[in-house]
Amino acid sequence: MSTIINPDGTAASADGAAPGGGGVVQDSDTERFAADVIQASQQVPVIVDFWAPWCGPCKQLGPLLEKLAAEYGGAVKLVKINVDENQELAAQLRVQSIPMVYAFRDGQPVDAFTGALPESQLRQFIEKLTGGGGSPLDNALDQAEQALEAGEAEQAAGIFNQVLGADPANARATAGLARCLIAAGETGRAREFLAGLDDAVKGTPEVGAVQAGLDLSEKSSVSGDIAELRARVEGDPADHQARFDLALALYGGGAAADAIGELVEIIRRDRTWNDEAARTQLLEIFEALGPADPVTVDGRRKLSSVLFS
Repeated sequence: MSTIINPDGTAASADGAAPGGGGVVQDSDTERFAADVIQASQQVPVIVDFWAPWCGPCKQLGPLLEKLAAEYGGAVKLVKINVDENQELAAQLRVQSIPMVYAFRDGQPVDAFTGALPESQLRQFIEKLTGGGGSPLDNALDQAEQALEAGEAEQAAGIFNQVLGADPANARATAGLARCLIAAGETGRAREFLAGLDDAVKGTPEVGAVQAGLDLSEKSSVSGDIAELRARVEGDPADHQARFDLALALYGGGAAADAIGELVEIIRRDRTWNDEAARTQLLEIFEALGPADPVTVDGRRKLSSVLFS
């Protein structure tokens, strides 16, 4: 069993079990309901999922609840009740349609909903039940990303690996581990790692951003000397290839905003140059930086002002 370390130094199991306790997802029935739900909710909030094998929405909701219960590492417990096998209990709790989900705390029902909710709303439901603070898994990812930004790639990689042990398809942890390899100078291993991923994970924005960053780094490494390229552009502002190479060199040198400015200038002068290469390169930079990066936001604004002027 692997363990995720929370930012406060406490441990949370990565396999859906609370440290020192049982699993946080279990089946129950009428006979065990008092112990599994009423008594257990005195210690930790309990989510009760009333379901049936023939219920289509139940098949959508159940796996999401199980995933989140495991992700919260013992902060909540999930109990599953098959209504076909426990009709009297379902009637006592006025379960009229399924899936029906109750939340118990301190021995009492405190919240409920019916139907299959999306993951974002399920997280809100659990956050309300637990008092907020996020899941241990998300907190661990925050901790890892902070360590990576601080230059502690080895420590960050350890946490990302622990998260992937709990959730192998976690895009944020996958991208983070690839960035750790890049930070350690292992770009070749990073490419091999990304190439071996499932298509579903490869297609996530987080992993796509890392791949775009790698591709940009490779292009910028052969783009040429910044001073020489700038001199060529100043000597002939219509030399779009020189300006394009300058943009790549600037990006490789850490001047992403300046690189975007040069590419936007190419588009302003000739937006169709080289099969819209400048626009294509801009979009790749935006992907590598991420949609929320202030440089991306400002760059998209500049691009829009040129395209729609």
